[in-house]
Amino acid sequence: MENDFNEKVERLLETPYWVIDFLPMQVPQDSKGQFFAVEQYYLQEPQRERLCRQFIDVVLKLNCYHDLLVSRDGGDEWLYPDPRMLEKWLMESLQNGHLCLLIDDGESLITASGGDTCLTLYNPSPALLDLVGQLATSAGLFLWQP
Repeated sequence: MENDFNEKVERLLETPYWVIDFLPMQVPQDSKGQFFAVEQYYLQEPQRERLCRQFIDVVLKLNCYHDLLVSRDGGDEWLYPDPRMLEKWLMESLQNGHLCLLIDDGESLITASGGDTCLTLYNPSPALLDLVGQLATSAGLFLWQP
């Protein structure tokens, strides 16, 4: 099953993606703002935990509507993980690690990586994109496409 999981992830990483983020749009390269300083601020406690909790809110609510097959750091996969475990894994991966969540038998993918201030959603159907957008908004986050 692991090879099948990895193949699906690799395929999905090549598809169109959206970003679930604390910012409403991509910061232009020539921005006069302090993106990197602000990003570092959000990667420090207690801001990191607050941001992680917002992402957890989106993922747990999404799991009410869609099945999730979860892999941490390229390891074993878990279908229908316990919400407390999924919360723990997301917190750990956003600090230092990587989490892949295949949605609906590998039709879509969400990734979370240590050192990032966003989640990435790959290949969503229009219905999934709409749902994730609503969940992100309710958690105080934004959904945008680069």
